[in-house]
Amino acid sequence: MIIPPPDPAILREAASRALGEDRGPADITTLACVDSEAQASARIFTKEACVLAGLPVAEHVFREQDPALKLTARQQDGATLKTGDTVLEIQGSAASILTAERCALNFIQQLSGVATQTRLFVDAAGSHTKILDTRKTIPGLRALQKYAVRCGGGVNHRFGLYDRFLVKDNHIALMKEGRSLAHAVKKARTLDPKAILEVEADRIDQVRDMVELGVDVILLDNMSLEEMRACVVLIAGRAKTEASGNMTLDRIKDVAATGVDFISVGALTHTIRAIDFSLEILSR
Repeated sequence: MIIPPPDPAILREAASRALGEDRGPADITTLACVDSEAQASARIFTKEACVLAGLPVAEHVFREQDPALKLTARQQDGATLKTGDTVLEIQGSAASILTAERCALNFIQQLSGVATQTRLFVDAAGSHTKILDTRKTIPGLRALQKYAVRCGGGVNHRFGLYDRFLVKDNHIALMKEGRSLAHAVKKARTLDPKAILEVEADRIDQVRDMVELGVDVILLDNMSLEEMRACVVLIAGRAKTEASGNMTLDRIKDVAATGVDFISVGALTHTIRAIDFSLEILSR
């Protein structure tokens, strides 16, 4: 399945910022070692099995450095790779290839780490329960990390504070005296009738109230497996259910078995291991 990448403007901005940070005014080592007229061909390949993500932004890195470089993609994001698989071939200025190398690899390594970890959680959850990401992302790289989650088979939760209501315990704690959750729900429906309305619960009595208020999603926060099962039975399909809190890989199968619709996992983006990719010069 082809996963649409982020908007090209986002890819260009990310590539430009990364190159500006790394290259600065000039790549002085390459200037000292490589003839400006030298040509080369190279490939980027994986040194371990993984799920690929980040190829479009890596291509933008090379194009930002040198629009004359010829790029040939050999895989597409979302593909399951085995050790040694080539993902991208590059031909053109040897100096340009070397200058862009690290930034391109960084994007592929980090985003493939997100996609690979997501795939592990998705496989553990099975077909009924969907794995959601969170807003626990690297500042400025949220669009890319959430794209990598999609490459791994996960589902994006809200992108920011503007596209879904999520009423949590601190919101409730700071409500004006005399205001109720019912008031907040009514106001939310007025502010944006089309936005999903989700409310956090950590006790089963709260869940009863939320069902009566007609919220769209009930977030079951840090509940035991027994509590989650009881809430799923109580809700009986009248709202979607999302489990959250300390969702490690070894817990996912049991949590999914409670019947929840979604499990949100911060570790998809905030605790990942980069995948080992390398750039190899093939000829000059």
